[in-house]
Amino acid sequence: MARIEGGLSGMSTHKPLVILKTGRKIPSLDAVAGDYEDWIAAGMGWEPDVVRVIDPGNGEALPPLDSVAGIAITGSGSMVTERADWMLRTAEWLADAVRREVPVLGICFGHQLLAYALGGEVDYNPRGVEVGTVEVTLADAAADDPLFSVLPKRLWAQLSHRQSVRALPPGATLLGASEMEPHQGFAFGPCAWGVQFHPEFDERIIARFVRYYREILAEEGRSTEDLLTAIRPAPESQALLKRFGEWVLKARGHP
Repeated sequence: MARIEGGLSGMSTHKPLVILKTGRKIPSLDAVAGDYEDWIAAGMGWEPDVVRVIDPGNGEALPPLDSVAGIAITGSGSMVTERADWMLRTAEWLADAVRREVPVLGICFGHQLLAYALGGEVDYNPRGVEVGTVEVTLADAAADDPLFSVLPKRLWAQLSHRQSVRALPPGATLLGASEMEPHQGFAFGPCAWGVQFHPEFDERIIARFVRYYREILAEEGRSTEDLLTAIRPAPESQALLKRFGEWVLKARGHP
């Protein structure tokens, strides 16, 4: 996805939709077009001319929140427990965004960083790596949630993570869980969400991540081949991405 140069004044009169690029795809995905931000924008139905991609880890400045219509945070190979300076600055910015009721969706690392920003706890998942196509079960509260209410009670989702939200932020609402991960999704306030799963991933992408974790999976006594065989489409989880994208565009006044 092309970056928008010249700052916010160079955009249309509408506020931009910001995607925080917190990581890059693994090398085995080089032959697959795009990266996290492109897959997220496509899933949300966000056209390039309304999106601003910002890489805070590369020193790019975070924009004033009164100039932002919505925020999505990508996955990353980094770990929230690294507490890098850019993560701490971004966490403060996200906490302010939530206070100002700017719509936010954090995905995987983004989910963890958002939880940390709001007072939750993040660390390595004691159950090990969760990777592949996983069944997620929604909590009862999901039925009344603006995003999760479009999802079935049980759905397939693509997962790839080592760290987890070990404790939700005070006041957050749990929206889903899986066998290995008790916090697959949460809501905070009227318009902030975190999802541990990757609604932007397809079967090709998640297969590369399963192979990426081959050695760690072997150390955990788990079969890479079994996980690869279990990979399947997860259109239900992709519906959440579309829902957030449409919801923000509508609030933004997009035709």
